[in-house]
Amino acid sequence: MMMYWWVIVLAVIALVIFYYMGKNGNNKRNRETPIDILDYRFARGEITKEEYEEQKRIINSKN
Repeated sequence: MMMYWWVIVLAVIALVIFYYMGKNGNNKRNRETPIDILDYRFARGEITKEEYEEQKRIINSKN
């Protein structure tokens, strides 16, 4: 019976760790760069080619 309690305790600890890591933003693949966002907006047709090129030039000049 005591063995089951340890399994439950370890499972709860593992769940808390996974939940905390996800909330913390430690997952780098979810981070988008400004260029990624700009590319996405252009691909969706939200901005024109001229707007895309101008904004890309501005973003690249800040680096």
